[in-house]
Amino acid sequence: MKCNASKVSEGNTKRSLSCDDECARLERNRKLALALNIDPAAHQDDHVPYSAETLRMFRENSKWAQAQEREFRVFAADQAEKRLRFKPMPSHQRAFLRSLADDFGLDSESMDPEPHRHVAVFKTPRFVMAPMKTLAECVRIRQNAEAAAASAIEEQRRLRSNNEAYNAFLLTHPRFGLTVEELRSDLSVQLEATPGLAFDISFLPSEEIVIKGKPASASTSISPSSIEAAVKALKTAIASTISAKRLASSCQLCTLDSSLNILRRELDMSGNTDGWSRVAAKAAAPRSAPQQLGVGEKSVYTVLGSRLKEAKKKKEEVEKAKVDEPVIDDWEEEVRREEEQSLEAVDQDTSLGNHPASNDDLLDVNAMTNT
Repeated sequence: MKCNASKVSEGNTKRSLSCDDECARLERNRKLALALNIDPAAHQDDHVPYSAETLRMFRENSKWAQAQEREFRVFAADQAEKRLRFKPMPSHQRAFLRSLADDFGLDSESMDPEPHRHVAVFKTPRFVMAPMKTLAECVRIRQNAEAAAASAIEEQRRLRSNNEAYNAFLLTHPRFGLTVEELRSDLSVQLEATPGLAFDISFLPSEEIVIKGKPASASTSISPSSIEAAVKALKTAIASTISAKRLASSCQLCTLDSSLNILRRELDMSGNTDGWSRVAAKAAAPRSAPQQLGVGEKSVYTVLGSRLKEAKKKKEEVEKAKVDEPVIDDWEEEVRREEEQSLEAVDQDTSLGNHPASNDDLLDVNAMTNT
């Protein structure tokens, strides 16, 4: 029932609330989202409007970055301001400002040479409004997401480390156009070798094939350990047939539940199969006797190593010089001071008699030369 409404009085049914500033802001955002085809639900909860690079640099110096973000938000909220110029600062801080400007939808540009190089930010037609979430809020959202992902990975590892018995074969990257009938025909000898055990062949949504062992009939009872022993005994023969006929790229043991979800893979228990483990698994390179160098000869590796060491040392010296170079806050005052020093140097040269040669002097020299 409406407030104050009754059978004889309409109460507040025909009254409407006046729209205040907050109401007007929400209405503008609604119309803007409708015009730009933006789903407001997608920009809530866990949505992060900043790039991963911006968040990484924010974490490195969050206190300083929050101060710069406040300047961005004040600039974005002021409709009269079209340009924002920051004081000179090191290159890594300028990189954060330019990355943050891109996330805000602003244009940015680095101006002037070092050590007066600074960032200027401009409003262009592509700028709409500042992100509704702050950098600190997005960092917390990303940390929560990373924690949830780590928890999911730990849960997967826990499932992998279980001791459930293998009961199926898993074929990865099967041949294009391979059917269940063709696979059963090619593996008929191996699949029928164990009495009392039958196999079901199924395709998974991941484009993998599973061959699951089960009792041949409802009256037959086979323990999980017996099924595991049977599939382990058949694996070598089945893997050889699959490789010879190129039915799939690999064959491994796995554990399936009643819904054909993979609970355990054989390769998951062998650790990391990439990186150094894969290199070490291959045959070692043949050994050869070391060659004896003549007197006074240097190994090519020694020469290259010394050159690389010198180049690295020079690079470190250049980087150290850049770091030690002071950053001047008031660069305009510094430029004015350098110009005054240049003028004073010219005045000193003039007072010592070092006048620049005039056109008349040049003519007299040319006349004497011709004579």
